[in-house]
Amino acid sequence: MRWDGERHVTVSTEPQVSADSVIFRLPDEEPTLAGMRLSPALSLPETSLDFDHVDGTWQLRLPRPPAWRMEYKFQLRHPSGDVEEICDPANPLRAPGAFGDKSVVEFPDYAAPAWLSGDRVDGKYLDVAPGVTLWTPAPLDVPLPLLVAHDGPEYDRLAGLTGYSAALIHSGRVPAHRVALLQPGDRDAEYSANPDHSARLHDQVLPALRDAAAVRGPVVAMGASLGGLAMLAAQRRYPELFGGLFLQSASFLDSRLDRQEKGRFSRFPQVTRYVAAARRTTPARTVPTVLTCGLAEENLTNNRKMVKALIGQGYPARLVEVPDAHNYIGWRDAFDPALTELLRTVWEA
Repeated sequence: MRWDGERHVTVSTEPQVSADSVIFRLPDEEPTLAGMRLSPALSLPETSLDFDHVDGTWQLRLPRPPAWRMEYKFQLRHPSGDVEEICDPANPLRAPGAFGDKSVVEFPDYAAPAWLSGDRVDGKYLDVAPGVTLWTPAPLDVPLPLLVAHDGPEYDRLAGLTGYSAALIHSGRVPAHRVALLQPGDRDAEYSANPDHSARLHDQVLPALRDAAAVRGPVVAMGASLGGLAMLAAQRRYPELFGGLFLQSASFLDSRLDRQEKGRFSRFPQVTRYVAAARRTTPARTVPTVLTCGLAEENLTNNRKMVKALIGQGYPARLVEVPDAHNYIGWRDAFDPALTELLRTVWEA
């Protein structure tokens, strides 16, 4: 199996997955590697991720994290000092992501959402403004509720957002509705609680959507990571803009809880100042709000802190903790019933 243009490795054995652990192996007789480490896409504090070389094979036994599934790569350290990351060559399971595929292991109790294989209504995609695509299951002159998603094209491609809507509409579990997929420009700049972005949603994006299609009832907004933070900021700055919020693994960064972000995220001071202010300031209007967050991600504690603050401010809010991490499949798997119940609460009231 090829690592890159020069190096090769014997195919390893597939991960041995049990209810409480997973064992990874990569054969390397000589060894030709100087070392090897697991690069998991979740938070594993105080867990050794370095492989041991035993009987011609790099091996690691990892206790199960608090997750149904785990995305990962192998980090290979070469004698030259070069380091490269590869997917597990013996594991056929892959998870798509914004920065490419990762290998994934699924623990025995994991089950994909039932709606993935369900019947769906037909829908069409229409570009209605720069960076704004609308999915609609009905003619544009038919009034329907509207769901607006930050990072919409990625939400759709990697988490099947409009597929979820099409399946849940077909089953009758949510009202027929449209989905607006918003494409960011400079994501870090726009989504870091930027008042200019909130103003753009209010002054340009939502009016363009209402001009393009008949909207019935309150608009529900959703976003993940920084996209979730940006939706909360917009709702608080423009109280009538949204009638419900679905915020997944939102980046409610805290200057004490999230110090590891200070050196790697240039907008850290801006975000932490906004989050601290939002927690202590009661907004002009509260709306039904559902947060989801993975049990195996760094954002969990700050999401717990934010939902407590929102409830104290009068938001009908709750946090759904998901056995996964900060990734699109984990967010997808939380749509039902968390998003389903929010949409019904807002649109059937």
